[in-house]
Amino acid sequence: MTGPTPGFAWAPLVPELLVTDLAASLRFWCGACGFAVLYDRPEEGFAYLHRDGAQVMLEAVTAPGRHWVTAPLEAPLGRGLHFQIEVAALEPILEALAAQAWPLWLAPEEKWYRAGKVEHGQRQFLVQDPDGYLLRFCTGIGTRAAR
Repeated sequence: MTGPTPGFAWAPLVPELLVTDLAASLRFWCGACGFAVLYDRPEEGFAYLHRDGAQVMLEAVTAPGRHWVTAPLEAPLGRGLHFQIEVAALEPILEALAAQAWPLWLAPEEKWYRAGKVEHGQRQFLVQDPDGYLLRFCTGIGTRAAR
């Protein structure tokens, strides 16, 4: 939690998620999903997380400071979107979630997505964080000609 080290690259797009319980969110994101706290501001209920180039900010909705809330917050939060997070391997995350008896929203599957004349394959699963934000963890399995 000391901040960026030499060579660290800020992602060009970093979502900031309002959360109802920052400690519970950190247990999920860091404990089960393998993110690390890059830096935090506990007095503001804020933490900046990263994992293999993926970055996300968490902010407690009850913390002092500015919150850019455009409508009432109702559970589950983040309806209508999900975050794809590419990782080297799904198994460590799946094992950590199972150890916490955390339910999956979508069991692991192999899926191919067409992009022009090529299909990109990935293994993926989906899980909701404590506030209902939907995360899709995936790892690439190759490409093939589009069918």
